[in-house]
Amino acid sequence: MADVITYRQAVAEGIAREMRRDPTVVCLGEDIGAAGGVFNATAGLHEEFGSGRVWDTPISEQAIVGAAMGAAMTGMRPVAEIMFSDFLACCWDYLANEIPKVRYMTGGQVTVPLVVRTANGGGLGFGAQHSQATENWALTVPGLKIAAPATPADVVGMMAAAIRSDDPVVFFEHKGLLATKGAPAPPDHVVELGRAAVVREGTDITLVALASMVPVALTAAERLAEEGIEAEVIDLRCLVPLDTRTVLGSLAKTSRLVTVEENPYQGGWGGTLVSVVVDEGFGLLDAPVRRVAAECVPLPFADALEEQVIPTVDKVVTKVRDLTAY
Repeated sequence: MADVITYRQAVAEGIAREMRRDPTVVCLGEDIGAAGGVFNATAGLHEEFGSGRVWDTPISEQAIVGAAMGAAMTGMRPVAEIMFSDFLACCWDYLANEIPKVRYMTGGQVTVPLVVRTANGGGLGFGAQHSQATENWALTVPGLKIAAPATPADVVGMMAAAIRSDDPVVFFEHKGLLATKGAPAPPDHVVELGRAAVVREGTDITLVALASMVPVALTAAERLAEEGIEAEVIDLRCLVPLDTRTVLGSLAKTSRLVTVEENPYQGGWGGTLVSVVVDEGFGLLDAPVRRVAAECVPLPFADALEEQVIPTVDKVVTKVRDLTAY
């Protein structure tokens, strides 16, 4: 086994493991077959499993997700790719009104065990219609699980849990992480959805991050450590289920909280997490809660401008310094 694997390789590896294990798992999406996906994240799947289980589709998000819904309702476990998360808007009726409601409206007689994979997030200069972090869109819809891994091993482990879930899962793969490298997943690796990871221990402040903001938070924590501030960093990994227990456990140690999120400040997941913390853990806090989030503007194309909009290490460091001095 290789010493390291890239995030994009982990996507294909995670899907392939489940396809080998379960013959009802199929993949569908634009250019995911012989082309290996526009981000090369499905490379090798068509060669191994053939066109009977890896389906190239027309450019129609409604057709992709609608077909996946029908397949899931009739005994398959489809993994559907929406090329960019911005285009979830094109199939929003299925994702918001149909898929999450079937199990409830049939009294549990029909399940919809599908995964919608999508390339998410900014930082690469793809412009306003191809750079959004849209986890918060899905967060408004009851009935969807939301996964957003930050490391290659978590990609594999969370993909296994997502495909095996009897509930629909939206699986956000961050474009800015695709080339990053990490330890490969061990055999039979499964990461339970809804279980956060403490990726750095600390005693002075808790930083809670998701996806590409995890390395941002970790880098900020290293810089703060040089100033004598020891930050604990939590990788949420999932928004639904949301692991508030791990966050509250950390706050019992640190008594200070900063959320680091790529969603816009307005309606971002940090607002939900902070409301739970204030409701259930107000007595743990020794200072106000702070959020580092994206600005509420369309994402610029120019990299210098995009950096002004998306959270950076400098922004996190500044916010933590202010809060520790409170």
